[in-house]
Amino acid sequence: MLYQIISYVLETVAAVVAGACLLRAFMQYCRAPFSNPIGEMVFALSNWLVLPLRKTMGQIKGAGKGLGGLDGPSVIAAYLIELAHAVLLWVLAGANHQLAPLGDVPVFALFALGRLALSGLTGLVMFYVILSWLNPASQAFGLLSRLVEPLLEPIRRVVPLFGQIDLSPFVVFVLLNIASMVWAGLQNAVVQALSL
Repeated sequence: MLYQIISYVLETVAAVVAGACLLRAFMQYCRAPFSNPIGEMVFALSNWLVLPLRKTMGQIKGAGKGLGGLDGPSVIAAYLIELAHAVLLWVLAGANHQLAPLGDVPVFALFALGRLALSGLTGLVMFYVILSWLNPASQAFGLLSRLVEPLLEPIRRVVPLFGQIDLSPFVVFVLLNIASMVWAGLQNAVVQALSL
């Protein structure tokens, strides 16, 4: 029981901090403004790790470049948080004699980062839809629009409006859930391969 409680607390903390790092990278990718409460919260949760990484990576030639247009230090910070989380769980599992090889832990952290990114995008789409109904004039909806519209725009080119109803958020939501299933299947396949 204590293992489950500690595991839950570690997972929650890792998800919040790594999620803030990923959101920081995504906000920079979408050129979303940080001069709002959400941007300030993202900085508060991620600056302690992203800024030293940015400084260190800036000293290595070519290392400060982004990853596919994303801010490299923010993505690496998110991965390091998930890696620390996986190592702590590995240590706790060792106390329960459920130890996997330590070399597998970085792979588990990578899959955790992918799950977090997909669930974060799904959450953004859900909040976007809810705010579009409740308060489309709010500052939060403006920020969400900036983040979600790049996902919706390609779908809108293919899926027409049904009357006045835009189904693109629903389609993106379904596609993200399919991607999560594929990611989980890939993770299971890799875990089985590592356990052989």
